[in-house]
Amino acid sequence: MLCFQRACRFSVQSFQPLQPLLLKTTPTSQFIRYYAAVPNVAPGAKKAFVRDRPHMNIGTIGHVDHGKTTLTAAITKILSEKKQTIFRSYEEIDAAPEEKKRGITINAAVVDYSTDKRHYAHTDCPGHADYVKNMITGANQMECAILVVAATDGTMPQTREHLLLAKQIGIEKLVVFINKADAADPEMLELVELEVRDTLKQYGFDGDNTPIVAGSALCALEGKDPQVGREKILELLNVIDEVPMPKREKDKPFLLPIEHVFSITGRGTVVTGRIERGTVALQAPVEIIGYNQSLKSTVTGIEMFHQLMSQAEAGDQVGLLLRGVKRDEIRRGQVVCEPKSQSMQNYIQAQVYMLSKKEGGRAKPFLSRYQLQVFSKSWDCPAYIVLPENKEMVMPGEDATIELDFQKKMVLEPGQRFTLRASGTTLGYGVVSKILPDPGRGNWDN
Repeated sequence: MLCFQRACRFSVQSFQPLQPLLLKTTPTSQFIRYYAAVPNVAPGAKKAFVRDRPHMNIGTIGHVDHGKTTLTAAITKILSEKKQTIFRSYEEIDAAPEEKKRGITINAAVVDYSTDKRHYAHTDCPGHADYVKNMITGANQMECAILVVAATDGTMPQTREHLLLAKQIGIEKLVVFINKADAADPEMLELVELEVRDTLKQYGFDGDNTPIVAGSALCALEGKDPQVGREKILELLNVIDEVPMPKREKDKPFLLPIEHVFSITGRGTVVTGRIERGTVALQAPVEIIGYNQSLKSTVTGIEMFHQLMSQAEAGDQVGLLLRGVKRDEIRRGQVVCEPKSQSMQNYIQAQVYMLSKKEGGRAKPFLSRYQLQVFSKSWDCPAYIVLPENKEMVMPGEDATIELDFQKKMVLEPGQRFTLRASGTTLGYGVVSKILPDPGRGNWDN
């Protein structure tokens, strides 16, 4: 059995196919509230970031309406009482006009807070099936995920979809919050916990030892029933504080996948994202590559949640102010990196697992020249499947070695994970095993 198969194979329960994706909303998304200049405040008035405790990137995942955003707001409320963050209401986190209108999260939103032990950047991911593209982008920021499951529903389609995506992205650590516990009796809570632990095992997580906290985010937010509200939020935070810190690759060349790009009047172009590896300092020369493009720039500003930094390191979620590039010259999915440290590729060999129909995948086999949308890091790009000469097809539910021919040259390297989707449905996942020379067949020109 291949190493990739041993590492990544797990059984998956059936879940409903996702609806066609509705792409992201306004380019100046919610990240502006956290990385851009505060209105009427001069840049010199901002505080310098003080690294006085370890930093971790976490976030909420789970089915739509199970309470992810309510939990995020409740955490900021409880910690604001201890002067460890600023309270962010539900309405502030779901701030986009369409989110307010529909009452659901569309873009992944980010808030920050501190406990006595750590500083956290918390990504609140959309749970609705239409916005899984944005969920993938948000989850790529996480080093630990809080899976939110409503006690009134148990595990649901996007609970399972988010677990599948979290596993293939490489999130190893989970904490579960069973929400709406005030609306369930003890017997129901016990059954939901058993169901959650069983589901975690099906997706390759440690279902027996994953911490589970049951409470009510709404009670905490509204100041009601502290035993199921406030006290349970504090218990959840204590559990998160005990999750082991991830290892960071600070000694490698700087790399930041771009999540968002926007312009600030009078200041320039800002890109945001999590530094995947290395460090970056003010006035550092950088290269911006991806989608067949390569640009050079210089970092003239670094911020993390309104606080100025002279240097940022692997794991930090930052905004970088770039000199000499325009907003329309760069895009989400490209990377900012140390000059000449990365290259673009458009042809790879990969080990993949294609989901069966029961697992939410496709019923028909995959043939050469079948077109998929490949998601990795913060980018997505069309690619053709190219099968070896001795293989006619790949069946759903099968592990296979395939080649992928990309429409654009992207930043790809051995060991990089990706998700395969088409028509709004996740069809499989894989890992890059080898970079191949461009065969020059001109598939995308025909």
